[in-house]
Amino acid sequence: MPGLFMTFEGGEGSGKSTQIRRLGERLRSGAREVLLTREPGGTPEAEAVRNLLVSGDVARWTPKSEALLNYAAREQHLEQVIRPALERGAIVVCDRFMDSTRAYQGHAGGCDVGFIDALEQAVVGATRPDLTLIFDLDPAVGLERARNRGDAVSEDRYERKGLDFHRKLRAGFLDILRRDPVRCRLVDASQSMDDVSQSVWNIVSRVL
Repeated sequence: MPGLFMTFEGGEGSGKSTQIRRLGERLRSGAREVLLTREPGGTPEAEAVRNLLVSGDVARWTPKSEALLNYAAREQHLEQVIRPALERGAIVVCDRFMDSTRAYQGHAGGCDVGFIDALEQAVVGATRPDLTLIFDLDPAVGLERARNRGDAVSEDRYERKGLDFHRKLRAGFLDILRRDPVRCRLVDASQSMDDVSQSVWNIVSRVL
């Protein structure tokens, strides 16, 4: 059976990580291998790059540098984790992937879209997600949720970029959805946690 590659995307505080865990529990009741992973991250090398990106001074990297760092981590992740799992026929669910680079560094950060296109073609190639869920939420609500999480305080570099950045980020994700409606599906992240979980399952179960 061929592997299935799903990604969860969205702004800060949209609840992606919680919903990935919930979906993973549901998927693991079946017979197929299920791999939950994240970006930047997923390998020791990529996790080291993650620390460079999500912590420290807001202005420590240019958007172009951030795109390069993300794609360095993504190359490792794809080669060492994602592609081998898909070849085994696993269901791979990744918390962020190529669309986050396009939204964060491109739409919100101002990095040249052609540069990001070239990185995506060179690194991702044909290993594109079969399904992408975009969690949509008012950025002001999402940032407030993120501040109240109480965990990963050191990973708040993007949260500190300000509301205007996050409004551009939301617009970027919605633009990705508009441009690729076959692969991408919208999830209303303002619903209750249980209602969001049901929305996610309604979408994923059709693909399964």
